[in-house]
Amino acid sequence: MSEDSALRNWSRKRRISEKSESSDDENYVPYVPLKDRKKQHLKAIEKKLGRSTVLKKEDAQKDSTNEEEEVEDVAGEVQSGPKSHLSLLDQHSELKRMAEARKETAKEKMLKEEERILESVAEKKALMGVAELAKGIQYQEAIKTGWRPPQYIMDMPEKRHENVRKKWHILVEGDSIPPPIKTFKEMKFPKALLSGLKKKGITNPTPIQIQGIPAVLSGRDMIGIAFTGSGKTIVFTLPIIMFCIEQEKRLPFVRGEGPYGLIICPSRELARQTHGIISHFSKQLEEDGFPALRNILCIGGTAVKDQVETIKRGAHIMTATPGRLMDMLDKKMITLDVCRYLVLDEADRMIDMGFEEDVRTIFSYFKGQRQTLLFSATMPKKIQNFARSALVKPITVNVGRAGAASLDVIQEVEYVKQEAKVVYLLECLQKSPPPVLIFAEKKHDVDVIHEYLLLKGVEAVAIHGGKDQEERTRSMEQFRKGEKDVLVATDVASKGLDLADIQHVINYDMPEDIENYVHRIGRTGRCGKTGIATTFINKTVEESILLDLKHLLIEAKQKVPLFLATMQSESEKYLDLGGEVGCSYCGGLGHRIADCPRLEALQTKQAQNIGRKDYLAHNSADW
Repeated sequence: MSEDSALRNWSRKRRISEKSESSDDENYVPYVPLKDRKKQHLKAIEKKLGRSTVLKKEDAQKDSTNEEEEVEDVAGEVQSGPKSHLSLLDQHSELKRMAEARKETAKEKMLKEEERILESVAEKKALMGVAELAKGIQYQEAIKTGWRPPQYIMDMPEKRHENVRKKWHILVEGDSIPPPIKTFKEMKFPKALLSGLKKKGITNPTPIQIQGIPAVLSGRDMIGIAFTGSGKTIVFTLPIIMFCIEQEKRLPFVRGEGPYGLIICPSRELARQTHGIISHFSKQLEEDGFPALRNILCIGGTAVKDQVETIKRGAHIMTATPGRLMDMLDKKMITLDVCRYLVLDEADRMIDMGFEEDVRTIFSYFKGQRQTLLFSATMPKKIQNFARSALVKPITVNVGRAGAASLDVIQEVEYVKQEAKVVYLLECLQKSPPPVLIFAEKKHDVDVIHEYLLLKGVEAVAIHGGKDQEERTRSMEQFRKGEKDVLVATDVASKGLDLADIQHVINYDMPEDIENYVHRIGRTGRCGKTGIATTFINKTVEESILLDLKHLLIEAKQKVPLFLATMQSESEKYLDLGGEVGCSYCGGLGHRIADCPRLEALQTKQAQNIGRKDYLAHNSADW
């Protein structure tokens, strides 16, 4: 090869090499960090879709990755920062502590939001008489009575009183709380009353009576909350009887005077039962030489004539339902001029289920300060806060959680198809001997069940709001005396009724409110006895009610069926965040106030009423 050809070959190879190198330089892509690549990608999208869309995506990405980045930063700080000398276990503890701190912040934020919701729906209008509100009258001190606890109990240290409350699971709120008293004799009741209690099988006071009776005898306003069958009726009946005896001895009641004590009940059956208890103890006292007390029962469906005759002679105690009481006050058949003792039994149900305005109107008929007592097994904070506006330095006595089911009731929940429920009733009746109580939501269902049981040879009676009072009274008496084995009823028989030795309660359908469920099953397992409650559920029941039922069963340590145990809601993850468990508005355990179906229904109803008022106002203006 010549020198020229060799030089040409070398030159050609050099040009190819330079071209290859320049091509590699052009194809070379430098490494770009992940964050920079995301920014470049977002810029490309920005050019296509516009700036506003990109901003929304950026905000969403920041929110979703914010917590992860915080955890990474904290982890990095613990592992490679100034704390890198710590062991892995110590680093884990540190991370856990920081996570708990973030969780606490989330909890506080949620609780503040719930407090804001509760405040927004809280009743701003005080539960007081119109005249008192107009004149700005506010009573500062409780009514004074002549009763005092035994001196040796008053001399006992406060620690002793706290130990008694702790032993009986009594929670008390208020100022200057009277000491708990463990026997009726130490409460200074006369022998005749003690004898009357023994005839009813009552020898020792229950927890609500241990603290509640001294508070009432001291003249204090009170909110009493305890599970069904705990003896709340005795707490307010015995003191009013003693107060009336004291008044009668000092200055006998004349014609047309009274009543001194007024007890308002939501149902006729409960009013009749309470009147019977008062009459029993009054008779015991009269037989022992005490003045006779005139007790009057004012309920719908009965003749007014007999009631008016008793009033004319001077009545000491009146037990009434809101409707009949309002009617008699409007017609000026009675006055509350000398009334100084007011009891709202099952108070939350009256205020929360439509009697609120009636109760407010009744307050307006009082001419002076009265001692006000509110009792119920279920009383959410919303009702307690609302009711306190009518009370003077109130004491709240709470035995167990408000709305909790009795632990003496064995709760069984069964999935039964709608069309099979009536037939399955006969099988359920075999679980226990009579008497048995069957609850249904609708009057029509009560009639259908009653007719079916009669056809099958079961001794049954039925009551509901559509039957006349005479039939309702007769049915209740037959069931109480044991002449009939089964009582079929709507919720008129669910609140407060003390039906002796009920062995079994059957919920033909799940009530629309978990509070009604608690009242229903509370008709059994009373006074320390055990009972069974069977509830039929199926796909027609709302999920929110089933979740409340699930958590109620868990709280009472009852068996939870698989189809309930597998149910979960979004709000359940907040149940362990602290504060009060469950909903602060309705008391349900399966949800928080932000998801409360009852509150949602109330707000929907209010919105509809606002629209209706506007429509009516518009039409009236046209006319």
